Amino acid sequence: MKMKHIALFSMMGLLFAGCDSRIDAVNQEMANIRNQAPLPIEPAPDFTTVETFVYAAHQLKSPFLPSSLAAELKIMAGKRVYPNFNRQQQPLESYALETLNMKGSMRNQSGGITALIQTPDGQIERVQRGSYMGLNQGRIINITPTQIDLIEVIPDGREGYVERPRSLILIGLAP
Repeated sequence: MKMKHIALFSMMGLLFAGCDSRIDAVNQEMANIRNQAPLPIEPAPDFTTVETFVYAAHQLKSPFLPSSLAAELKIMAGKRVYPNFNRQQQPLESYALETLNMKGSMRNQSGGITALIQTPDGQIERVQRGSYMGLNQGRIINITPTQIDLIEVIPDGREGYVERPRSLILIGLAP
């Protein structure tokens, strides 16, 4: 029986001796890495200095505005325009101009043209020269059988307002 115990303990000793700890292997590898010489740091790149530039083309077209808007703002720059907030709003002023559709026009007895505008909710409204439509106090200045021309009053970005021409075009009649 003693022999069996000795054999059992010796086999267990061999078994434990064969199992090397992974932690010891990791610690050994970390020690090897710490003992290596550090890698050199690359020097910072040389930046070339850029020559200073004074912008002297203030009177020319701004590169930051679309050309059509820049032209409109330049034309309207001398005018002092203010929206009339005291005026009674008309029904089509509660819709963005892009959501309104011109559906047709008709000539009245005096020869003036009245246009038919469809709202996003399907209602048809009549407008004539001098009527207002759109969110920017767009006043109708001309109506042809295929187009409505308006002048909107929009902020100029400098605590003022400018007039902007817009048009609503008859796209086609529904069958």
